[in-house]
Amino acid sequence: MRLVVEHRTHYRFAPAARYIVQSLKLTPSQFDGQKVINWSITAEGCVINSEFIDGNGDTISTLTATGPVDSVDVVVTGEIETSDTTGVLRGHKERAFPAVFLRSTPVTKSSAAIRKLAAKIEKKTSPDNLLERAHEISTAVSKAIEYAPGATHVHTTAADALADGKGVCQDHTHVMLSIARHLSIPARYVSGYLFADSDGLAHEASHAWAELYLPELGWVGFDPANNCCPTEYYIRLGSGLDAQIATPIRGVHTGGANEDLNVTVIVAQSQQ
Repeated sequence: MRLVVEHRTHYRFAPAARYIVQSLKLTPSQFDGQKVINWSITAEGCVINSEFIDGNGDTISTLTATGPVDSVDVVVTGEIETSDTTGVLRGHKERAFPAVFLRSTPVTKSSAAIRKLAAKIEKKTSPDNLLERAHEISTAVSKAIEYAPGATHVHTTAADALADGKGVCQDHTHVMLSIARHLSIPARYVSGYLFADSDGLAHEASHAWAELYLPELGWVGFDPANNCCPTEYYIRLGSGLDAQIATPIRGVHTGGANEDLNVTVIVAQSQQ
């Protein structure tokens, strides 16, 4: 499938920022399921350079701007060819050991409720069939958390999301990571895009899902928000221990105490 992406992130600073530096994880991953046809990251008045590939195999760029800067628009446009690998991340080059992703973070720390759910899954599945166990985790999280936009915020923890029983893809993913790590399965957060309209209509489509490391297969994606594995409708950008680390844009600025942020993402099927 060929998909086209338009991702715009608009920052406004008041008063104007004196200096801005951002780490951009906005370049699609290179693996058997993705082939970049063309891709561009621009921000007028800013410098984007110092591209490198990190230990997770993700491409990172650095954006800088010297003020006064009252607004920044980061614009991503491109076309990518995707194929269904049944969720398996084949052909992705990385140096980090899977065990790195057994480490918990403040937002993925387990709770009594998470450990209880993990115990039910552990009892229901065999330790010799981790693929089955991973699917059970995804299904359990999907059932436990109702998709409810606006019910949570960027700092909501996995424990809070499970306790409330509501959330968005970020919350589903954090809970899945917490359960998997408690069961000694390396798990990481993945950021990307999702084309989900069967009629081909464009829509806002930032998305997140989990990848679990299964020795017999390697890294395998699971989307508990939709209770499925990623298909050709998914575009993978990058990964990390949690949403904060895997986020497409993270950075700091001096000055500009008040920051206003607006993001629009559109994914559509190519007409070519």
